[in-house]
Amino acid sequence: MASPRASSQDESGDCVMGRENPNPELGMNPVDSPAEHEAEQNNHGEDDEVLERALKEAQRLGSHKDPEIKVPSDVSGPLLEMFLLISGSHIPIRSQQKGDPEFSQEQKMAMLLELYDSKPLVFLERFCKVLTEEHLQCFSHLKGDYTAEFYCKEVRKASLKKLDHTRIRNKRYAALQKLITAGEYFSDEQMRERDPLMYEHYIGQYQSEEEIMSQNRKDMSQATCLSDVLLDSCQEEALQRRLEAQRQLEDDCMEEEEDEDEEDEKEESELQSDGEQAMDSEERALMREEFISRMHQRFLDGMDRDFDYSEVDENPDFDNLDIVTHDEEERYFDDNDDDDDMEATETEVEEKGVKE
Repeated sequence: MASPRASSQDESGDCVMGRENPNPELGMNPVDSPAEHEAEQNNHGEDDEVLERALKEAQRLGSHKDPEIKVPSDVSGPLLEMFLLISGSHIPIRSQQKGDPEFSQEQKMAMLLELYDSKPLVFLERFCKVLTEEHLQCFSHLKGDYTAEFYCKEVRKASLKKLDHTRIRNKRYAALQKLITAGEYFSDEQMRERDPLMYEHYIGQYQSEEEIMSQNRKDMSQATCLSDVLLDSCQEEALQRRLEAQRQLEDDCMEEEEDEDEEDEKEESELQSDGEQAMDSEERALMREEFISRMHQRFLDGMDRDFDYSEVDENPDFDNLDIVTHDEEERYFDDNDDDDDMEATETEVEEKGVKE
């Protein structure tokens, strides 16, 4: 088996042999500072300890007597990174019975080492969904094998798809910033029109009669003629019909779920209804902030049906915008299971809603 340390990829993505470290005796590149090198050596020391124990376990698990990977130094950077990525992923390394204790990191590494060493094709097939293009060099010794080439192509296609997704995501984030600055698209009126049920849940149900009347007077003052008043009235009626349709669909979805605490939920709902107007200004501000955040995420996810996303996704002008810091951008794309569950329900209601 070819050493993974001496492999790389050509421009076509095929696995080929590559160059070694320019300073193998030093174990570092010329550009590394002494501090960086020392930190790297400490990390390598910890990894080597885990690998050494994992190798012993892998040899115990293996059925063959002469494994290719015998010492920690046989596990190069890309190979080690691949093992660490897989061990921390959602893909099970080996099947377990319900209630069995989780495998330790050493056990996971041992099983990965043994499988990679003894059955690399099975390894590639099983874990290809979490691999990146950089990991394909670890399978250079399989070049020419039809099955290996097939899964290598799958990994490359997935990597390209992820890059395209990231590019579109960044463009939409840049467009979001422009729309927020402009103000109109994310005004209360337009956000309510796009999702009346979500608006009612976070904002509308907590408004006082005085606030509602004040908004109505504002709308009336902005109308320039009778036709504007009639148009606003028709739009409001259509909005109310959509709201009722969304509510009905939401109720239907909830009825399909198993509901063992129906009475408790009903009492809780009544208590919430009685205390809606008692919500203080700080709590209402938090609800508004949550609503706006969800509307932003809805835009980024491509769920605004009347928005032409092609004007953003295919617009090169959004490629070179100097948008805000990476940390702030990532805030909009963090995976949150609770948010995803609620957004899935809201999306289902929206997609099934009555089209006016």
